[in-house]
Amino acid sequence: MDETAAIFWTFAGVIATLVAILVVAKNGRHDAKYVFTHFESNSGWPDGWSFMVGLLHAGYATSTTGMIISPHSMCEEVQKPSVQVPRAIVATVVLNTIAGLLFLIPLVFVLPDIQGLISLASGQPMPTIIKSAVGSPGGAFGLLVPILVLAIICGIGCTTAASRCTWAFARDGAIPGSKWWMEINGKLDVPFNAMMLSMVVQIILGLINFGSSAAFNAFTSVGVICLTASYATPIAISMFRGRSQIRGGSFYLGTAGVFCNVVAVAWSALAIPLFCMPTVIPVTTTTVNYAPVVFVAATAISAVWYWVWGHKNYAGPPVQGEHDHSA
Repeated sequence: MDETAAIFWTFAGVIATLVAILVVAKNGRHDAKYVFTHFESNSGWPDGWSFMVGLLHAGYATSTTGMIISPHSMCEEVQKPSVQVPRAIVATVVLNTIAGLLFLIPLVFVLPDIQGLISLASGQPMPTIIKSAVGSPGGAFGLLVPILVLAIICGIGCTTAASRCTWAFARDGAIPGSKWWMEINGKLDVPFNAMMLSMVVQIILGLINFGSSAAFNAFTSVGVICLTASYATPIAISMFRGRSQIRGGSFYLGTAGVFCNVVAVAWSALAIPLFCMPTVIPVTTTTVNYAPVVFVAATAISAVWYWVWGHKNYAGPPVQGEHDHSA
C-alpha cells in the first residue's frame, strides 16, 4: 500500500514541480543547448572522471532497489516471487529513471548560478533552485512538500526492508541472538525486535552526522559499495559455473541473460573502485572518502566472525521446501 502511494505521489510531485518551475521561471530559462550539452566540473577532477564520480548518487538510487526487494527482505511476502520480484526490480529502475529525468531536466532549465549553489552552507541546493524559480519562499516550500513526504515513505520502505533482512538472517542463524531477533510479534504480525534493531542502528548512524559529516558520508557511501559487491558476487559465481543452476527458471532470459550478467559484472568492477574515490580534489580531512575504510573494516569483521563462529553455525538460507518461510 505504501509503495503504491509512493508511485502516485512521486509522479504527482514531479508533474507539479515541472509545471510550476517552468511556467513561473522568475529568473528566466536556459536554452536546450545549455541543458543537454553544457558540462561544468568544480570537483578538480578531469571532466570525464568527474562525470563518473558523480554517478554515486544515481548508483545509490538504483542499487537500493535490489536491497528493498531482495530475497532477504520482502520477496518472501510476495506471491510467485521468482517472477514478480525480477519484474518489480526492472520496473522500479525504469520508473525511477523516467521520474528522475522528468524531475531533473526542468530544474536544469531554471538552474541559478552554480557557484552560489556550491557555496551554500546547508549543502542542499534543491530548496534554493526551486525558490529561485518560483520567486517565493512559500511556493518553494509547497513544491518541496512532495519531496519531504516521499522521503518519509522511502524511509519507511528502507526500515521495513532492513528489518526483514535482519529477520531472515536471524532465522537462518547468521547473527548473534538469532532466536530473539527472529521472533514475530503476534499482535502486529511483524518482526518487531528486528525492526527495533534496524531503527536503533539508523538513529546511531544519524547521530554521527552531528559529530563528523565525513564519517557520516562514509557510512552512507559505503552502502553503494556493499550493495554493488553483493550483487556482483553471485552473478560472477553463476557465470563461472556456466549459469547451470538458473536454466529453466521462471525469469530465465537465455542469451540476453548472459549479456546482462556481463554488463553487471563489468559495471561493478568499475563502480566499486570508482565510489571509493573522493568527490573533490585536492583532498582535505573533510572531503576525504572514508567509505573504503568502512568497507574493508566491515569485510574483515564479517570474515573473522564467519571463521570464528559462522562456519560452525550458519549453513546458508534453507532451500525451498525445507520449511515455511512466511513471516
